[in-house]
Amino acid sequence: MDRRDPNLHRDGPDDRDALGRAGEDLAAKHLQRLGYRVIARRERVLRGDIDIVALDGRTVVFVEVRSRSDTRHGHPAETVGPVKQRRIAELANAYIRRHRLQDCQVRIDVVTVIFAADGEPPIVEHFENAFESP
Repeated sequence: MDRRDPNLHRDGPDDRDALGRAGEDLAAKHLQRLGYRVIARRERVLRGDIDIVALDGRTVVFVEVRSRSDTRHGHPAETVGPVKQRRIAELANAYIRRHRLQDCQVRIDVVTVIFAADGEPPIVEHFENAFESP
């Protein structure tokens, strides 16, 4: 991916989608470098999507990916507030029920990706066990 792709830095829903997809790609690569096994991406559950489902050893990890082209409006992790956390937990619980994973260890992580417009490499941050499932 060319980080200087102008489509990643313009406003508009299509551009946010491209930014989100690019962030998810980088997040998946980051997790794989750490030894995670990505088992699903953009998994559709309950009229919502789980960005990434991965295995970290024997733990099923649900990963929310948040991407931004800069931090003028705050860090991308700040967008995962209580309402978003509840929604992610609902989706994770539905996935667990659908795949009969009730006996597995489960964790919810957040991976943030910040794409710099100045040609610098993206900044990827990984927050393990970012919040508890209610």
